[in-house]
Amino acid sequence: MSDLAEIIARNEDQIRAEWIRDMSQMVQRADLMSKTELDEQSGELLKALTAGVKSGINIRDAGWTSTRELLEGISASRARQGFSPTEVATFVLSLKQPLFAAIRKEMGKTPDKLFDTVWAATELLDGLALVTTEAYAATREQLILRQQQELMELSTPVVKLWDGILALPIIGTLDSARTQVVMENLLQTVVATNSRFAIIDITGVPTVDTLVAQHLLKTITAARLMGAECIISGVRPQIAQTIVHLGINLEDVMTRANLSDAFALALQMSGRTVVRKAAPSESKGILAGPMNKQEN
Repeated sequence: MSDLAEIIARNEDQIRAEWIRDMSQMVQRADLMSKTELDEQSGELLKALTAGVKSGINIRDAGWTSTRELLEGISASRARQGFSPTEVATFVLSLKQPLFAAIRKEMGKTPDKLFDTVWAATELLDGLALVTTEAYAATREQLILRQQQELMELSTPVVKLWDGILALPIIGTLDSARTQVVMENLLQTVVATNSRFAIIDITGVPTVDTLVAQHLLKTITAARLMGAECIISGVRPQIAQTIVHLGINLEDVMTRANLSDAFALALQMSGRTVVRKAAPSESKGILAGPMNKQEN
């Protein structure tokens, strides 16, 4: 391994030039990374590779810590930039050809030693490629989880319909994780607006089973503890039949078929009344006159 480290150190400039050339032929992503940045990453990895090889071929040893951290950082950065897993792994695997060429140039007269060194370099680069894949997968998983969390928060908005009256439209399946987000958003808005009524609209919920009903009841109980009464709207005939067949007890919960009825109930419970006021044109008979003329 010391021979391999010396070969890399003596041929560093040539290896890096051929490496970047091969990468450009395999994967050209100038839209995501500049040539300057690629040169910097390639040079840093070659130096870290030389330092790691001196400690042995096992990349899990302490001597490879800095190299692993460098690769993990590069892989995470490329995952966020939009590179594919193949493109990230190719960053390491494309180093094989220029490295093998340098080894052949240095050890061409000793076939046995040449074979051993090439095999060791192959195992080494394959192991480093796995490090990039693992780091890429971990970063993508974090990004997906964060996006799911953001989408979950966006899909559960709390809308202020009137002073003291809130509406929480729910679209899609209501699971444990989403229930927690729904509950937190609702309770925070109840406190911030000092609202006494909250309408939970389930028109967009495809099915209501025992688990969904339990999540709704938990949300309603939490809102009541904060001093807000909840009304469930959007109870369709199919959902009503399902609730009855499952034996779900919603006797203590106010329900309405649609959001407008629930809003009217909330206004009534808050001591307000909506009165239709005649338009000025209707009261003065402006519209009636022309219509009578047409009829005549």
